[in-house]
Amino acid sequence: MSNQTTVTEFLLLGFSGVRELQILHFVVFLVLYLASLVGNLLIVTAIALNHRLHTPMYFFLMNLSILDLGSVSVTIPKSMVNSLMNTRSISYSECVAQVFFFLFFVAANFSLLTIMAYDRYIAICQPLHYEMVMNRGACVQMATGAWIIGIINSALHTGNTFTISFCGGNTVDQFFCEVPQLLKLACSDSYLSEVGVIVFGVCFALNCFGFITMSYVQIFTTVLRIPSEQGRHKAFSTCLPHLTVVSLFFCTGSFAYLKPTSSSASGLDLLVAVLYSVLPPMMNPIIYSMRNKEIKGAVSKWMCWRLFSKNKMSICLLR
Repeated sequence: MSNQTTVTEFLLLGFSGVRELQILHFVVFLVLYLASLVGNLLIVTAIALNHRLHTPMYFFLMNLSILDLGSVSVTIPKSMVNSLMNTRSISYSECVAQVFFFLFFVAANFSLLTIMAYDRYIAICQPLHYEMVMNRGACVQMATGAWIIGIINSALHTGNTFTISFCGGNTVDQFFCEVPQLLKLACSDSYLSEVGVIVFGVCFALNCFGFITMSYVQIFTTVLRIPSEQGRHKAFSTCLPHLTVVSLFFCTGSFAYLKPTSSSASGLDLLVAVLYSVLPPMMNPIIYSMRNKEIKGAVSKWMCWRLFSKNKMSICLLR
């Protein structure tokens, strides 16, 4: 316990010790962060202001964008500040908060993607019951459930991680506080207390993935029975963005946690962490906007309205 109480801060792994490369890292992360912020904020704003998009599918998409905003804001800013200030430290309380919120956003994100698969299943396989099943109250309850699951999952992992004793120093081999890297610093007897929670997390992820898989098996079976080619194309087009987002989220996360763990830090570990923590929140708005005419139309209309309002105001001021 004495080792645990002496830990007041952790040292995060930097991408490079060369000052020029640190500045480059800051600039690259700044671009990725701004792209994620702009993309997800545009999705949220377009859906919130366009009454035609107040449907279950877009309600869940708006929640997904909010979660992506939170997820990307937990890890990137601290890493950017450390690169800019040429430091590696993160306080104990900041590390606890980073672990809690990152796990919360990831778990809630996965839960919401599962709910979105169920929404597509009802819309395509049981269209006559869609309005009754996916009513406003049910959608709010499902979204709330996803957020609650995220809180419970995060509380369990964070609580178990930071009640253990850290005997392996305070250097975290990652650019943010990641649970597997923190567990490398734990005493061997304390490490066992996290095993049960890890099993719970794996079962949760497998159940979500299994439910999504079964939903899409039913969806594809139903779509292939549609006689018209136009009807099949329309049904597939509503599912393709969600399926792409699920594949990106699950593949990057699985690769990060199922790859063999190395005893020392490597560039591959950093790259994989960037892939699963930064890439999905940045790519999700692009995927949905590229494959969805309603989203592109709503975003374009809102941007044109903002531009027209500013020009009109400028003309009034000039007069």
